[in-house]
Amino acid sequence: MKFFFHPSPNPMKVALLLEELQTPYELIGVDTFKGEQHLPAFLAINPNAKVPALIDGDATVFDSQAILLHLAQKHQRFLPTTAAGNAELLSWLMFIATGLSPFSGQAVHFLHHAPEDLPYAKNRYLKEVERHYRVLDQRLADHPYLAGDTYSIADMALWGWANYAPYILGENGLEAYPNVKRLFDEISARPAAQRAHGLKGQLVLKAEFDEETRRNLFPQNQAQ
Repeated sequence: MKFFFHPSPNPMKVALLLEELQTPYELIGVDTFKGEQHLPAFLAINPNAKVPALIDGDATVFDSQAILLHLAQKHQRFLPTTAAGNAELLSWLMFIATGLSPFSGQAVHFLHHAPEDLPYAKNRYLKEVERHYRVLDQRLADHPYLAGDTYSIADMALWGWANYAPYILGENGLEAYPNVKRLFDEISARPAAQRAHGLKGQLVLKAEFDEETRRNLFPQNQAQ
């Protein structure tokens, strides 16, 4: 198994699951700041030029949510055991995939990396991130985990982005969302989460967010 990784929110979801499963894999760093995601060899794995990606025997999977589902179904772990529970899992997994993830990504872009100050865009995406966290917090007020009573890949998907909440929400981070914070802290204390965080130390990656990084992360803007 080959895991193509950069220590950013979406790959961290998959890193957590792989470490929870304790299944052997080869860690392959993709230095997105240097543009390695655009190399032909990686585009053959993920034509969308994004991490994470996974080669699992004959199966090649990209998109973090797809990889979570692939691995959980393959190993039959971190999934509910009833049809009703599975419906809840899919609902919350897709809520994160189509809501929290993209709105968080756009909030990061406009708050920290846009070449010009756009107050409307900053407010739009920040407020949507806050709204999504309120929905999650309300769910977790009544349930220990997103899919009900059992820790699942939906919680891992949330954890991937919750790691970066202070970068979006400010120094108070998740303090306004105590139920999300409770789950985040619980997951972060797990040995698998600590090992997932340690993967960054196994790689030598560019850290500077300079003009080269901007071109590699947002090449469509350069084309404009």
